[in-house]
Amino acid sequence: MYAIIESGGKQHRVVEGEVLRLEKLAAATGDTVDFDRVLLIKDGETLNVGTPYLADSHVTAEVLEQGRGDKLKIVRFRRRKHHEKQLGHRQAFTAVKITAIATAAPPKKTAKAAPKKPATKKSAPAPKKPTEESANQGPSPKPE
Repeated sequence: MYAIIESGGKQHRVVEGEVLRLEKLAAATGDTVDFDRVLLIKDGETLNVGTPYLADSHVTAEVLEQGRGDKLKIVRFRRRKHHEKQLGHRQAFTAVKITAIATAAPPKKTAKAAPKKPATKKSAPAPKKPTEESANQGPSPKPE
């Protein structure tokens, strides 16, 4: 069983027991986080796809750690101009372990579709009756 969730503007394919790094979440280490933006759940042969999200479905995870990723170096350099600028960036992350994928029961199909009726021939539309407004307009212009 796996699910596709949305967190931090990104989509993640998750499996129960998986550890993954997400964009920073406002949760302390050891807290339980509930993701309700579930886009898809596949359980064996059953595939549930949301429009855009599945109602009554959620993924539960436990926060393992809060941290910052490796340093990225940004170098801006202009040749022959004696100009060099260096910047660094460390992206904050939250490591979570997926503990449960819960799905709502799929809707039961109780009513069967009615059999199609044979097509009937359509008759020509009935002629329009003159209305009071068209009768009061006077005679139509004569062609010359």
